[in-house]
Amino acid sequence: AGWELVRDLTMAALTNDFGGMAWVNRVGGEVREIIAYRPSALTVEFDTMTGEPGYRLHGRPVPAGDIIHVRGPFAKCPLSMAAEAIGAARMMERHAAKLFENGARPGGVITSPKQIGDKGVKAMIAAWRAAHDGADKTGKTAILWDGATFSPLMLSSVDAQFLELRKFQILEIARAFRVSPTLLFDFDRATWSNGEQAGKEFLTYTLEPWLKTLEAALGRALLTREERRFRRFVFDRDDLTRADLATRATAIASLIASKVINANTGREWLGLGPYPGGETYGNPNINPETPAPPGAPPTPQEAGNGPA
Repeated sequence: AGWELVRDLTMAALTNDFGGMAWVNRVGGEVREIIAYRPSALTVEFDTMTGEPGYRLHGRPVPAGDIIHVRGPFAKCPLSMAAEAIGAARMMERHAAKLFENGARPGGVITSPKQIGDKGVKAMIAAWRAAHDGADKTGKTAILWDGATFSPLMLSSVDAQFLELRKFQILEIARAFRVSPTLLFDFDRATWSNGEQAGKEFLTYTLEPWLKTLEAALGRALLTREERRFRRFVFDRDDLTRADLATRATAIASLIASKVINANTGREWLGLGPYPGGETYGNPNINPETPAPPGAPPTPQEAGNGPA
């Protein structure tokens, strides 16, 4: 399906330095199918002097015009650029999992005034863990013997900032993919105003470069040189810029009044069908002869309640 193809190409471009590629199968010069092969089957090599790509399918050279190739703006994909941050975040996740799994984090030091030897140390450790190791035993009263004392340890600065460090690593990863913190459900600094602005910036600075790359790659591989003169691939961004109904209606009415769009175009933006006469350009506020859509209430002139 078309959506699955776009998804797979974008996912491959985000995680593979060579980008996402698909082969266009033509029969008699017509496109019959598009196949997204695995990276091991469809490969690309770049000329060391010009940077021109050369493609091979199962080791056999194929024309560049038969390949849909989607690449990021840099030599490395976002996954490679965030590899160190992902590794650090993975280690912190493992540390947190082990910490809560074992529940044996040293909260203090047991000091004994007597020499207890290796056997005594082992017996003390075994008894301490039997009494306090595990999440179910946390908070129980400790019993000491032979004059031993317990000194609690202060929380270190590293431990105190562990949560902040984990959040920072997540943001480091998101930064490589150009994803806003609010889209990761991090609302610490989010407000109504900057949240809406973050959504606009996500479209402008994150999605828009990929959409233009996809449009160019599809047009280059699926359209002939002659077809590119009057046809092009364009993704519908309307859902991403959809505002509330009142703001949207005001904007559409203003565009119709200024003759930038006609009434049918405005209805199309709202998901409504066209009506006869709606393709004409005119200002309905000063052109009463503009036909009204079917089902609209009669004007005062039509109803006989106003001057003709």
